[in-house]
Order: sequence, then structure tokens, then C-alpha cells
Amino acid sequence: MPFTKLGLYSSIVRAVQAKGYGEPTPIQQQAIPAVLTRRDLIASAQTGTGKTAAFALPILNRLGPHEATGPRVLVLEPTRELAAQVDEAFREFGQFTDLRTALVHGGVGFGKQRAALRKGSDIVVATVGRLLDLLRERALTLDHLQVLVLDEVDRMLDMGFIEGVKTIVSLCPHKRQTLFFSATLPPQIEEVARFALRDPQRIAIGRARSVTESVTHAMYPVSQGLKFQLLLALLEKTEFKSVIVFTRTKHGADKIAAQLKEAGHSVTLLHGNRSQGQRRDALAGFKEGRYEVLVATDIAARGIDIEGVSHVINYDIPLSPDDYVHRIGRTGRAAAEGDAFTLFTPRERDEVKAIERFIRAEIPQLKLKGFDYRATPAEPVREHAHHPRKQPGATAERTRGPQSGAAPRENRPEKKRHEQSKSASQSQPAGRPHPKGKPGAHWMAKHPAGSSPRKPGSPRGRR
Repeated sequence: MPFTKLGLYSSIVRAVQAKGYGEPTPIQQQAIPAVLTRRDLIASAQTGTGKTAAFALPILNRLGPHEATGPRVLVLEPTRELAAQVDEAFREFGQFTDLRTALVHGGVGFGKQRAALRKGSDIVVATVGRLLDLLRERALTLDHLQVLVLDEVDRMLDMGFIEGVKTIVSLCPHKRQTLFFSATLPPQIEEVARFALRDPQRIAIGRARSVTESVTHAMYPVSQGLKFQLLLALLEKTEFKSVIVFTRTKHGADKIAAQLKEAGHSVTLLHGNRSQGQRRDALAGFKEGRYEVLVATDIAARGIDIEGVSHVINYDIPLSPDDYVHRIGRTGRAAAEGDAFTLFTPRERDEVKAIERFIRAEIPQLKLKGFDYRATPAEPVREHAHHPRKQPGATAERTRGPQSGAAPRENRPEKKRHEQSKSASQSQPAGRPHPKGKPGAHWMAKHPAGSSPRKPGSPRGRR
């Protein structure tokens, strides 16, 4: 089914064609007609399935000409990187309209964001923390909101933003359309859906097929002390275009990036402690090919859509199978093929089994041919001569089990940014809130302009 058959205006279809899109993806085929009916929607779909276009295209289709009344669409994202990408998608898909978008997130000053809101924006794409700050300052109101999009809700739950999300939902008009997207739907997510949605249509797009079909997986057992040497050997013996190396922690990402630079690789870095400018430069340089390796943490790289990533290497095995799916989804995109290598230590066998159960596939365990698994760990890493790269299939052999060694320290989950007021969620019954008077008035009264919803001594965190 082509995009022309989905009920979209010609100006929207023309923008889709300008981006080179052919046939709509499964989530787009199901979600676009559903959103056009103006009914609430809950969709279970992971990143990389085309879900941004699945909500952006029908939203642009319904808005019509620009109006200076205030935002008519609000899209909430868990991270600034995702917010920036969704904002860019709205701009590209809406290039043949006069609609205005505004991007609102932390990590940068308030000035430009306030100015963009004052000029009048039809669509606001925001992270939770910064949006709450601007609402508290009365820099924008949601009185004219027609569509609310809650994207990556499972990730917002992981990052501790759900109370903030509920507060924002309570500030929206009761009469609205709400679109709810989450890769998984555990009971806590279903509870949020009941709070935000009214009689929603449900769409579920499977995940396992997209994980295994275009990506070749391999597990490399190794002792903790030799992990970095094995990473270097894989990079030297593998013919790659671009590689994302995932670590569990920001400190680990810093260390690995520094060691790879010392070993002669062109490397850039992406994690929560990097400034917005540093993140933007890192992504631009990686996309343009100025860097061959991007070292990243899970939260920072969530939802990043970069075509042409040939390899993903999990230097640290992910803490959950769901994170494995999202990491691996950075390669093998847009019908291209990719490779995913995971380094694991003996104490991480259970994590390997959990991943295999989750994706419903057994992952081969390989040993890199020519690598000395009995070598003494070298620290610091010294300069390595460049060797001609070979295909990994010709240099790897199967192994029955992992080598001995110590396990890495477990990463602690990041703390909440805000300790939000629970009044909005506690005062409403299950289902879409329908308070008397102006929605969210109780929260706004408790948080006048210039106040902060954080408890004394609570961490500020990421937005």
C-alpha cells in the first residue's frame, strides 16, 4: 500500500517522497489511518520501525494552516536527542506547509526556547523537565492543545519521569486526542495509559523479526581484564564502515573513548554528561564519517537514527534484553545488513541466556582467531600499528563456553530528575482525568512562576 492510499494530503505525500520513502512500514500502515480518525491510540512498537512518521504525518495532515493561538500539538520525549530528531522529522514532513515547530529541552539556555514559543508554534516537541519549567513560568499554555503524543513511555518510566508525565497530562484539555507509544507494555505502563487515554485503539508491531532478520549476532566470551584488548583486536580485524561501542556507564564510555584514541582510532563520545553542543557535534561528525567509532551509553543513544552503521559492539553486556534490542537496532536499518558483537564475562552467562530467550534465537559464541586469551592485561593501552582488516567470519571459531575472569561492576540506575507532585494522579480516578474547572489548576497553584517542584536536596538530573 503506497502513502497515497493512506488518506494524506498531497503536500504531505510530496514531503514523504522528497525524503525518498517508498512503501509505508507496518506501523505506518496501521497507525496513520487510525490517527486520522482522531481516536486515541496505544501502539507497541520499538524504535527503528518508522513510528515517528506514523504519528507525525497524520498530525500534520489534520492541523491545516498555521494558527497563532498557541501549541496545538505537544510531543513528549524522554531524551533531548530523541526530541531533536522528532522535531527535525516534523520540519521535514511539514516543509510544504506553513506550520511552525518549537523544540524544548534541557542542556541549553531558556532564551531561544522562550522566543520560539512567543512567536507562536503549532507543534512543540519537548522533554519532561524543561516543559514543566516553562509551564511553571507561564512561558506557554496548553489551552488550545488538540493532540498529545507520549513517545517512548517505557523509557520515561525507566528514567523516573512518569509523575512529571502525569502532571503534564493533567494540564492538557480534556477534549484532545492522545497517542501513546511504548516498546513494551508492563503493568506500570498500562496504568499510565489508563490515566492518559480514553477508549484507545490498540496496535502491536512485533519486535523479534526486526532484531534477527538483518543483523548477524555473535557473542565473544572473554575475561574482564582482556576486554579492551579484544575490542581492539575486533576493530583491527573487522572491515567496517562505522561502529557504535556501547558501555553501561558514562565513566566507562569516557575511559574506552580515551583508550581507543590512544590506540589510533578516530573516536567521538555520546553520554548524559556531554553538553548539547558536544552531542550535536559528535552526531554530526559520526554521520559525516569524520569519526569511525562512536562510544555511547544506552540512554544517550536511545532512538538515534543514523544510516550506514555497519557494526554495533556491546563492550558491556546490556542490563536488560530490551536494551539489547535497542542497541542492536542502531545497525541493520533501512534494509541494510549489520553485525552485532557482544563481549561477556563468565558471570554474565545468565544475561546472555535472557537475551536469547527474549529474541527467540540462539546467538553463536565465537573466539577470535589469533587473539591471545592468556595474555597479561596491558595498561595503559599503547599505540597499535594499523593492520589490514579482514572479515570476521574468516577469523573467528566457535567455542563451547566463556573464559575465566572477573565480572564488571553493575551500573546503578540514574536518579530521577524531579520528585514531582503526585496530586494530579492521586486526585483522579482511572481513565482520562476530567477535573472540575481548568485541568491542572491544582498543580499550577502549588507551583507559581519561579518556584521549583523539586524537594530540598533532590538531584536535578537530566532533562
